[in-house]
Amino acid sequence: MKFPKLWILFLVLLVTIQSKLALGAKAQYSSKQAYVTLLYGDGDTGSTKEMVVLVSDGVSDYAKKLLEADGWIVENISLLVNPNQVRPKRFWGVYTKLKIFNMTNYKKDLFKCEKFCANLKHSERLNSGVMVVEPSEAVFNDMMSKVNTLPSYTGGDQGFLNSYYSGFPNSHVFDPNIPQEVLKVRPVPEMEQLSTLYNADVGLYMLANKWMVDESELHVIHYTLGPLKPWDWWTSWLLKPVDVWQTGGSLFRTSLCNHIRHLYFIIRSSGTVAYSGVSSSSNINVNNPWTFTIFFLLFGAFLHLIYQRGRRIVTQLTPVSADTDLFNSDPKKDHLQASSCDIVSWYYGLGMAFLVIVAPSLPCIFGITALFLRLGLMVVGGIILASFMTYASEHLAIRSFLKGCEDRDTTQSRECFLC
Repeated sequence: MKFPKLWILFLVLLVTIQSKLALGAKAQYSSKQAYVTLLYGDGDTGSTKEMVVLVSDGVSDYAKKLLEADGWIVENISLLVNPNQVRPKRFWGVYTKLKIFNMTNYKKDLFKCEKFCANLKHSERLNSGVMVVEPSEAVFNDMMSKVNTLPSYTGGDQGFLNSYYSGFPNSHVFDPNIPQEVLKVRPVPEMEQLSTLYNADVGLYMLANKWMVDESELHVIHYTLGPLKPWDWWTSWLLKPVDVWQTGGSLFRTSLCNHIRHLYFIIRSSGTVAYSGVSSSSNINVNNPWTFTIFFLLFGAFLHLIYQRGRRIVTQLTPVSADTDLFNSDPKKDHLQASSCDIVSWYYGLGMAFLVIVAPSLPCIFGITALFLRLGLMVVGGIILASFMTYASEHLAIRSFLKGCEDRDTTQSRECFLC
């Protein structure tokens, strides 16, 4: 048993040494092309472009060092105040994204599109989830001068950009296959629209249950369905395109060393979240796998209370002289009662666990990919699960109470946690 412990210790030391060496090397600018994000991006796509992360005051120094250790170029910025009084609460800092227009260290932030490119949603408004931005100090300063005057229909940066680029719906679709000879002779457009290939809307996919283009040609998939985000483990039961995100487009790579390193950083930071300035609803979803465990523990505690209540009631109502019957009871009968209690408890418990797994898995079992059919199957499974749990809870509570009545003698009682 010593070898596994020594092996784990060796891996932890190896990860520690690698982390310390990486923390000592700070990434520097070396090109005019970059992938830019406000906090985090995934390097598993195999891109060779520089990765720049814009961090605000809410990011700790330790988190910045971790980003630098992973190869990110960290730029410290200040938050832009959202001037809209009527807005969703989570949009308090979204105007900060406008600072990408001021990243004049780079020529272009994405693709080979002229000037400004974005995706036109299923209405006449642009979607700022994916944009091609040519940084310009003049454009950025002009935006800052109009932040407090231009309206925003969303209360955030997307609404502001729709007002700023008011002529965007009339622009042409960007074609990456246009020959260079044609590009040289035609006038440079001020803005262009990105096709579905560069911003595939999952919401539209779920309505039609298919992509309107060749799936193998998609470059960017945009998960637009509100709280159904791919990093939440349960969304894969509803959204088929989540599989692409979770596998990284067949480029996802992981290893035991990565998992140990992640655990090391969590322990080193004393379990605290490095980015403490912003609360996120996804933090709650991380604890979803523990929901069932907590439920069974609380339900077991409830049954134990019912069992104790049965003992107390019978002890108060039964004369002391009647307790002598306990010493004349048949041991074989008591053993059969206990065994029956255990079997019934296991039956109900395993039945609950089985339905908890099967109910949300029905769409996968039957191979159904349509969103509404998946939801319907999951609702049916949920109703069956709730009915069985109600039936099981009632019977287990009755059995616990009766068991407490049988075990009223403290010295002879047998505690049963789940029955």
